[in-house]
Amino acid sequence: MNETASLRARAEIDLAALRANVRVLRERAAGAQLMAVVKSDGYGHGAVPCARAARAAGATWLGTATPHEALALRAAGLDGRIMCWLWTPGGPWREAIEADIDVSAGGMWALREIVAAAEAAGRPARVQLKADTGLGRGGCQPADWPELVGAARDAERAGHLRITGLWSHFACADEPGHPSIAAQLAVYRDLVAYAEKEGVDPEVRHLANSPATLTIPEAHFDLVRTGIAMYGISPAPELGTSAELGLRPVMTLAAAVALVKDAPAGHGVSYGHHYTTPADTTLGLIPVGYADGVPRHASGSGPVLVDGKVRTVAGRVAMDQFVVDLEGDRPEAGAKAVLFGPGDRGEPTAQDWAEAAGTIAYEIVTRIGARVPRVYVNETADEATGGVPR
Repeated sequence: MNETASLRARAEIDLAALRANVRVLRERAAGAQLMAVVKSDGYGHGAVPCARAARAAGATWLGTATPHEALALRAAGLDGRIMCWLWTPGGPWREAIEADIDVSAGGMWALREIVAAAEAAGRPARVQLKADTGLGRGGCQPADWPELVGAARDAERAGHLRITGLWSHFACADEPGHPSIAAQLAVYRDLVAYAEKEGVDPEVRHLANSPATLTIPEAHFDLVRTGIAMYGISPAPELGTSAELGLRPVMTLAAAVALVKDAPAGHGVSYGHHYTTPADTTLGLIPVGYADGVPRHASGSGPVLVDGKVRTVAGRVAMDQFVVDLEGDRPEAGAKAVLFGPGDRGEPTAQDWAEAAGTIAYEIVTRIGARVPRVYVNETADEATGGVPR
């Protein structure tokens, strides 16, 4: 991006950084396949370009939450294995089956709908059985696992489906040493052993998310699911910074300064006058706000790099804009204001904004809205045309 921004705001997505992150994660989980999780529009980075870049770097699976996200990947020409896991009754099972997408079943209602859709499609479904090993969200409770496994095996013998995976999800993998980690591993191993005793022969067994990929090698099994780490963000400060983990943040969020003006001492700034200028100063107007995903909770604390210095949001973040106190500096209108990026050029990071807003870095990047254009850099010719070599 040039020093003078040509757009009101832009989110620059460095696909070379994403490819490098995927390679680092593959090395950390050598022997396991890697699923690139591109749910929520690739954690705000753009699902299709990021999926193509991840494939180019060796990801063998793509993962989404909703079936519509998975179907959109197929519509964009992405082949290979794709899995989606967040289903509700009446979901587009048949469309997913016909698109050769792996679907998840964590309860009997889902299995019944899958079988009916497979019969209607005239082809077997690819089904992964999910167990709740202790997270308490989706998945089958251990007490109900024999019923689900038995019904799935009956459907498999009848030709309605193929059980392709057995999986679960950690609750506290981002908290090293948490007792639930060992407990979930033990439950998962027991449930996998039961399913295999009943004749299940899955292609993949998987439990590890981003933090488990980085810190729990015994949880890697056949496949690891990497989400936030693929985008270069540390899953938790306790595990280390992005740089310490060998990752580089992929998104840089910048805006063009819309106005620079003088303000006298004692001048209220933004709604509610929660900030008042302590002395004669200059104010800079940054034309992004909570409608663009800038968290209002970072009012008075969010950091921004303007004119070579890190400033702080002065007063409340509004829907479309916020103000920084430039303390007498006078950058020209159109100068670049960097809200966050990799952090190695003096700019704040998404983690800095997370701390300012009292949240996690996942939320900072994922919430950046659609009216902020994504601009892709370091995209290969194959990725740009969709013809990623495999």
